[in-house]
Amino acid sequence: MSVIEYSKRESFLHRLDPRTKLLLLFLLTMVIFIVNQPFVTAALMLSFIALWAAAKMPFTKLKSYIKFLFWLIVFITIMQTIFGPGTNYILKPLIPESVPLIGGKGSLKWDGLLLGLIIGLRLIALIVLMPMLTMTTEVNVLVLGLTKLGLNYKGAYITTTAINLIPTFEDEAQMIMDAQKMRGMRAFEEGTFFDKLKAYPALAVPLVIGAMRRAQMMGIAMDARAFGAYPTKTCLETIKMSSRDYIAFAVGIAYSALALTLNFVLP
Repeated sequence: MSVIEYSKRESFLHRLDPRTKLLLLFLLTMVIFIVNQPFVTAALMLSFIALWAAAKMPFTKLKSYIKFLFWLIVFITIMQTIFGPGTNYILKPLIPESVPLIGGKGSLKWDGLLLGLIIGLRLIALIVLMPMLTMTTEVNVLVLGLTKLGLNYKGAYITTTAINLIPTFEDEAQMIMDAQKMRGMRAFEEGTFFDKLKAYPALAVPLVIGAMRRAQMMGIAMDARAFGAYPTKTCLETIKMSSRDYIAFAVGIAYSALALTLNFVLP
């Protein structure tokens, strides 16, 4: 369920400059965290899903992301309903307020339920929005975008290399689990929650050791090529902003302004 894998398509989002996508991602992420009205948050989430469809990105990926978040959202909503702030009760406290330390506990609140749903909508909006950068932009183009925005090329390389290695670690983790299954370990498939916790060290240790070995080999290769010896770095390719980028950025700003206005105007 990688959010990093590049999905080659012919869409307007794929053709945008990476700087435009980076700036819009930052802007819309800020809007997601500022908005606190449930209808506006839901509208943001639905508009991002519509943008996902317009970008011709696979809905199987989106389904897997939402499925991954489902139980987390349920847990957050339950915790907010029970322990969150508020005075509008679904079920009044089972323990009287006069009881020291635990007085007023055991209640279900409408305010907490609403806050939990808003957090869930925010999480879905983010998990829809974030892959629209990494899945529509090749890694080398993303490096160019980061450096053109002023990030040092060393930092850009570190960032994009870390992103690029996530699918590799996912594949390695799957191979380790497959090897353990062949040796009779079924904890990840058939075991209980505590069985899986006990089995995680057998997965994490070889994965961490492999990551350390890969980092050492990459460091040797970079030193052999004198990476970082010069303050600036030339690029084989170049990127250029076009009219569609300015239009997309203007639409993004207008959309953000509309969402914030509705958020503060609605009761």
